[in-house]
Order: sequence, then structure tokens, then C-alpha cells
Amino acid sequence: MAGLPERLTRAAATSLLAGAVGGVALIAGELLAARSRRYAKPTMGLALRTSMGPQSAPPLRLVLLGDSAAVGVGVEWLSDTVGGQLARLLADGGPDGGQRHVLLSSVGVAGSRSSDLATQVARALLGDPPDVAVVLIGAYDAASGRRPDEASGHLGQAVRRLRSAGVQVVVGTCPDLGASRSMAPPLRQIAGLVGRRMSRAQARAVTEAGGVVVDLAAETGAVFRADAGTLCYDGFHPSADGYRVWAHALYPAVAKAATFRSA
Repeated sequence: MAGLPERLTRAAATSLLAGAVGGVALIAGELLAARSRRYAKPTMGLALRTSMGPQSAPPLRLVLLGDSAAVGVGVEWLSDTVGGQLARLLADGGPDGGQRHVLLSSVGVAGSRSSDLATQVARALLGDPPDVAVVLIGAYDAASGRRPDEASGHLGQAVRRLRSAGVQVVVGTCPDLGASRSMAPPLRQIAGLVGRRMSRAQARAVTEAGGVVVDLAAETGAVFRADAGTLCYDGFHPSADGYRVWAHALYPAVAKAATFRSA
């Protein structure tokens, strides 16, 4: 995980601060500080396959794809992950009132980029296909300096494959990297700009491929910037509260997709 701020630093410094000696020196200092931080890792014992809701309720297969957000890096319990919290909202019925028996799984891998989604899609479609897929991706694309059009192209292909299999797809685009407390200004502001460029390209690709977009940066960025408690101890990955904020932002689109699938 320590490589993420490092790659983001290099990409941002190269594109925005090359030639500014003072700025490069400042970024170099921030790089050293970022590399020395202790970052959260995936909890090996965290099971990412469970069911929630009454057995008698209509079944709903929900799968998560993507990066560390899809596997809940930063928390220790499945119920605290964004998938677990989404599954609970869907099982309880939420504002739409209809209970469901949610079969939750995740094929996400921490550190994934959009180019890794092809393998995840293949895994998600093994056996009975999911009803709804939630894709959380983009932070590592932005951090590694991947061109937004290249990354979003891979994302669009993944969405098309899922839609061709009859799966409803909701994509949470690149979160607000400028809310990270693992990086100091001005790197934090640069990260925010890089992330927004990625998010815009993702939104276009997902819409064209037939998926539904939830702009996590626009929907939740202000909350993450205002409340340090939305991040776990490393200042980068969400805490249980942060994943809850994301789950509630994603829920309306996911619930609508679930309703459409069951119609």
C-alpha cells in the first residue's frame, strides 16, 4: 500500500511540477513522509462471501469488483465493508421497503487497476451470474499515472461484458483523493485534480457501456474532507464510517438496479 502515494507523487510531480525546483523539493519531502507511513492491508480472515436477510425473501446475488474498496481494506469485519453495509441495506429493504435475501460475494483485489477487471469479470460470471455488480475502481489507475482514457477503456469493456451477461452494473468512480490525510498539501490538492480527471473519463465510459455511475468524489468527498473519522488509521483507506458513507451513496442506484433485475 505504501507504493500508492509514491506512484501518485511521481505521476503528479512529473505532470504538474516538473521544472519548479522549490515545488519538486517540497514534493520530495512529502514523498519521504508518505513512504514512512504504515498503511492498512487486507485482513486475511475477512470472509467476503455471505448471505443476509430472510431466507423467504426474494434472492439477490450481489458481487463487488475492483480494488481495496471492494474487499474492505481498513476494517476487520465484513459488516463494516462497503459490500457488507450495502447488503444489509438491501436485505432490510431500506427506503424502498422490500426485503431481500442477499447473497454477497467479492472478486475484488487490493491494488487492482482497471486493466485487472477482465479477470475479475470472468470470476464473477462463474456459475450462476450475479444480479447486480458494484464496481469500485480508479484510485490505483490515477496513482500509477495511467491515462484516463486508457483506464476508462478497460472499465468500459468490463461493464459491457457484465451487461451482455444480463447483469445490472453500478460503478462508483474514483473517490476524492484530495481527502486523503496520508499526503500533505500541495500533494493532496494535486491528487484531487488527478482523481477528478479519472472520474470524469470513467463516467463517460460507463454510461456508454450501459452501466450506472455514482460519482463518489462528488457525492461523498466533502464528508471525507470534513471528518477525519471517515478514514482508518492510515489516513487513506476508509474506516467503517467511511464505507458507510459510500454505501449510502451507492444504495439508491444499487436498489434501483436490484428492482429492475427482479421485475
